[in-house]
Amino acid sequence: MMYDICIVGSGAGGAPIAYELSRAGYKVIVLEKGEYYSEKDFNKDELAVSRREMFTPPLSEQKHIINEYKDGQYNRYDGAEYNWNFWNGSLVGGSSNLMSGYFHRLKPQDFKLLSTYGAIEGANIVDWPISYEELEPYYDKVEKVIGVSGRVVAHKFQEQRTTPQFPFPDLKTNGAVKWFDRACDALGYTSIPTPRAILSQDSLERNSCYYSNFCGSYGCASGAKGSARAALLQKCDAKIVTDAFVYRLESDGKRVNKAYYKTKHNITHVVNAKIFVLAAQAIETSRLLLNSKDKYFPHGLANNNNQVGKNLIFSAGGMGSGRFIFEKLSKQQQQELMEVGVFFNRSLQDWYEYKEGEKLYKGGTIDFLFEHQNIISRVNQEVYDDKGNLMWGEALMEKIHKRLTTSRVLTFEVFNDWLPTDRCFVDVDKEEKDKYGMPVGVINLYGHKQDIEVGEFLAKKALNVLEKMGAVEIEYNISSAPPPNLVAGGCRFGDDPNTSVLDRNCKAHELENLYVSDASFMPTGGSVPYTWTIYANSFRVAEQIKKEMKK
Repeated sequence: MMYDICIVGSGAGGAPIAYELSRAGYKVIVLEKGEYYSEKDFNKDELAVSRREMFTPPLSEQKHIINEYKDGQYNRYDGAEYNWNFWNGSLVGGSSNLMSGYFHRLKPQDFKLLSTYGAIEGANIVDWPISYEELEPYYDKVEKVIGVSGRVVAHKFQEQRTTPQFPFPDLKTNGAVKWFDRACDALGYTSIPTPRAILSQDSLERNSCYYSNFCGSYGCASGAKGSARAALLQKCDAKIVTDAFVYRLESDGKRVNKAYYKTKHNITHVVNAKIFVLAAQAIETSRLLLNSKDKYFPHGLANNNNQVGKNLIFSAGGMGSGRFIFEKLSKQQQQELMEVGVFFNRSLQDWYEYKEGEKLYKGGTIDFLFEHQNIISRVNQEVYDDKGNLMWGEALMEKIHKRLTTSRVLTFEVFNDWLPTDRCFVDVDKEEKDKYGMPVGVINLYGHKQDIEVGEFLAKKALNVLEKMGAVEIEYNISSAPPPNLVAGGCRFGDDPNTSVLDRNCKAHELENLYVSDASFMPTGGSVPYTWTIYANSFRVAEQIKKEMKK
């Protein structure tokens, strides 16, 4: 069968295209390596989900090689040997099933980093070929179709919006949020209710949140979370094929004609289509292109300019925390703090850009949230006494009980730009192969020094809030360690075919019918989590593909 559109990957980059094009009457096939899980399959089993990594491939069968740049050289690590995992979620809907759903838009200055802040030595920053104003209608569409709950609060860096408010009201919050708001007010900071891709009320043929507070790393059993599966794929007519690892694309030099995939039993299948869309996640999309060599593209598909895999980016920053203990709280505050399930949902963007001396810096976002509900990880932090000695027996039991019932940890996450550089990129290994017999991806890692400097600046602002709130045991860590769930770049879009892989509509410069719609297209990442922007851009690309199909 000849399909109109073949989409590789079913997450936030691929699902909007499947949704829009199939509903417009086109024959759409989605090839997904993982399995199809729905609400009835999701639970809060920490061992299965977080310890045994139920939703990602075993590293013994599918791994990455990591080259970390330090002290002037790359140090090579075997991902399986070092348990260094860059898989984010291999299932229908991709890692959007497992996100926490923190949804911030990029801001206008994110689209023009070079022209706003100037060149940065050692960094490959560029302006985007499109503006915030061009993407804004699609941010608005995501709010309504995916479902975003929140409340717009005016602040210095509030971006322009089509509508004055979110379509769904705030999610319920913990009583301690009042302490945060008061502390920010005293410090002169603007407390922002964090927008979440979680329904606060029944709508869109989905149930509202039931406040288990197991969002990050877990699938949503209510359907409230706006995963690509729950919000889009379960409502469209695309054919979804699971257990389909796409290992090669075939072209005639002008057009891609076929996608080859293997099942877990190593059976090969071929799909023919008029248009192909890659949305396999930034690292894997670059890997697939690099592994699809032919006489027309000896260095990899769409890679005659050697730009595929280049300028890989993550989200820079880090995290910190503070603990609130009963001894410093009133009875009412103790009750407020220990309210179960409801969210904290507060953010700061007062320093989305800031000055030090005469230099203007791009800053970022700070999200505040309670520590993860996972009981094993929480208990593991309590096995040593104040002198660093291992505890056991009744003393350990008493400590665990007290810590978990009479105190609570508030954490924060810092998001700032991971500057693209020549030293951070995707390649394929010359020796190591996965279970399908394909060269594994090589992730070359390097963090620009300014990433750390900006992260430190933001973290210290977060510490001010925790101190003002009366937290103890305050700590933080800003590093160049890459968060595997926040990865982009590798196929950046741009108007110059010599320095970019894709045009402004995310179509490959060198091929007439190949699009890339996951986070690979992003030349810079901004200072927010990527998912909302991936969704928005994918809806934008879907509109362009519709126009192409009508020609």
